[in-house]
Amino acid sequence: MSAAGSERDVELRDPAYVAKLLPFLKLAMKGWFRSSVTGMDKVPDGGALMVSNHSGGLLAMDVPILAVAFADEFGVERPLHVLAHDMLFTGAADPFFKRCGFLPADREHAHAVLSAGSVTMVFPGGDYDTFRPTRVANRIDFAGRTGYVRTALRAGVPIVPVVSIGGQEAQYFLTRGEIIGRALHLEKLLRSKYFPISFGFPFGLVGAFPPNLPLPTKITTRVLDPIDPVEALGPDPDPAEVDELVRGRMQDALDEMARERRFPVLG
Repeated sequence: MSAAGSERDVELRDPAYVAKLLPFLKLAMKGWFRSSVTGMDKVPDGGALMVSNHSGGLLAMDVPILAVAFADEFGVERPLHVLAHDMLFTGAADPFFKRCGFLPADREHAHAVLSAGSVTMVFPGGDYDTFRPTRVANRIDFAGRTGYVRTALRAGVPIVPVVSIGGQEAQYFLTRGEIIGRALHLEKLLRSKYFPISFGFPFGLVGAFPPNLPLPTKITTRVLDPIDPVEALGPDPDPAEVDELVRGRMQDALDEMARERRFPVLG
């Protein structure tokens, strides 16, 4: 998409529409998932790129949890955008998600929204991260993707790391299903390499569809101190080094949160 088209998409976010949805989101996030978010006040003024791990499979709750906390802290008028998979923007879903502030996860949309001074949320690990097996639930792994760093450097904005725990306990994830995904040519059909296999309620053992309902797992989220890549690593920093710094701080925080978590699901 052209830069002009990306800028038009950014303007589609409707604060009044978001305000109508927030009470329902808050009820679900606080009621079912007992969500707790700390450190949201660390998000600086102006443009910033929030970078988070992604948990929960097809029904990941990271976005609504962070959206509710962001609105509580800054009000609905302050724009929060989310860079998301193209699948969200098909058919009738396209205008709904764009009114809510979602944008296709490409560099032009990211640059347009950050240049406009908006906070943008991205999950670099994407489907690789959210379908990770339960045995590595508390590992920060973006599969080597560093595009988010280049996006932040291009726009000249800080990176705000965000870490959550509990979302991957909503069901038991056995495997990402890469072999099955390749055999079914899912990358061409759905822009995803994975056919995740998980066990949960009410369908038991499933392969991607139908998705099991998430257990009422307690999801705890922590917003960390912003990182200015240039200030941290000097002018013209290597994106790989910035990524290592970001993931390192996220992993340290997640390890601490894992030690504090007493029981799976219960929190």
